[in-house]
Amino acid sequence: MITSLRKQSVFGMPCALALAFFAVAVFGPSQAFADSRDEEIKQLRAMINALDQKLQVLEREQALRKGEAAAPQQVAAQPAAASQAAPAQPAAESAAKAKVIVDDKGFTLASADDSNRLRLRGLMQADSRWYGDGGAKGRDSFVLRRARVMLEGQFSNIFRFQFVPEYGGSTFTLMDANVSVDFARAAQLKIGKFKAPFGLARLQSDSWAALTEPSFIAQIAPSRDIGVQLGGSFFGGALDYQVGVFNGVGDGRSNQDNTDSDDDKDVYARIFAHPFKSLKDSPLAGLGIGIAGSHGRQNTRQGLTAGYRTSGLQTLFMYASDNGAGNYDTSLPTHTGEIWRVSPQAYYYYGPFGLLAEYVTSTTHIRPGAGQDAMRITNKAWQVTSGWVLTGENAGYDGVTPARPFSVDRGTWGAFELVARYDHIDVDNDVFPILANPAESATEASSWGVGLNWYMTRTVRFSVDYNQTDPKGSGLAAPTGTVLKKGEKVILTRAQITF
Repeated sequence: MITSLRKQSVFGMPCALALAFFAVAVFGPSQAFADSRDEEIKQLRAMINALDQKLQVLEREQALRKGEAAAPQQVAAQPAAASQAAPAQPAAESAAKAKVIVDDKGFTLASADDSNRLRLRGLMQADSRWYGDGGAKGRDSFVLRRARVMLEGQFSNIFRFQFVPEYGGSTFTLMDANVSVDFARAAQLKIGKFKAPFGLARLQSDSWAALTEPSFIAQIAPSRDIGVQLGGSFFGGALDYQVGVFNGVGDGRSNQDNTDSDDDKDVYARIFAHPFKSLKDSPLAGLGIGIAGSHGRQNTRQGLTAGYRTSGLQTLFMYASDNGAGNYDTSLPTHTGEIWRVSPQAYYYYGPFGLLAEYVTSTTHIRPGAGQDAMRITNKAWQVTSGWVLTGENAGYDGVTPARPFSVDRGTWGAFELVARYDHIDVDNDVFPILANPAESATEASSWGVGLNWYMTRTVRFSVDYNQTDPKGSGLAAPTGTVLKKGEKVILTRAQITF
């Protein structure tokens, strides 16, 4: 096409000029044709200018596609008598033109070379909870579980940032706010607030958890904290690691007020391997196995869990408060001294099948009251979660992508996934009756759940789960709480959109 236009430019111009001279020679003596002659000449000039502009635009586009450094000329409509070659623009200026990308990963504004990117993402989860067997009266409800607007960015292919406010729930919360520097694939520095490198299920995106609410593992594994982390991968992603220093939080907690209450810090380390990742066709390619640990000191009540909860988010266990009652010390228990956690973890994905397993133990030192000796307490939890994509798509740690997204016109339904989980928590018996009220808190509990996930598209998902929790008391007092007496049976639903 460019060659054709070039020929038009080369041969068309002399022909047009010849016609113009012919018109002058024939009609020049006649005043009656003067206006017509001038008009024809103007039209011919306009045609020549238009062809020349199209040629320059096409040459510039072809040069950009081939990665050539040819600088495009400035295109402007000018009278033929005054038209001159416009000064060339630098090639870098042309390459700096931004592009807009809209897909299931969000709305992205990127430079032409993709070295600079701004991405706007979102997550909304509208849930419902329906309790059975006479428990949790007055708590059947619709809930806006999560509502997040996420802003992410990248500059010069090295610097990245993340800003994630949470508008769901009862209060506004800043979930994540951090800056990263990618020195190399094996050395990436992250500073700010983000998920501590510990629990496998905790580190999974909230968008892709198999069941609606997390297992007991998430009640012990710490969530978000403020600190600095160095991480990366080796051997083509077959081995990942993270090490970091954080302010320190209690079991299942996040750093809500974005501050620290003492000088001591927690150290985290995690290593996760995909030993058969390079064997693309092997049934073991989707195996991942690792271990995580943390160690530190905390000297305030923030070092204690805010409470272990059921799938229906009812309190299953909590340490005594200063307004408690019963056969236990009503002074305020406070974490003091060492805290350490260990978590072996693994997952396996092969075609439509997925399996995730995790174990965590948390050892803390708790002082019942001022002037009393600290007690060493060890709490444990484990879980096994499995899933099967009924429509045949690949299962994965980062969710399911439907091969045939939902469409009324095409008669397609998306992807369906059947999931199941069994988990257990064991609270140290020594907490009763001094640190916790045996009439209100369980010493252990088992929970199981089954669910169906409908992925209409990558961005839209509907879920329904049935979960049952069976707690066990310490036997030191007659249970008074509904959960401790009857357990929990709950149906949870979720409508989710994520991009």
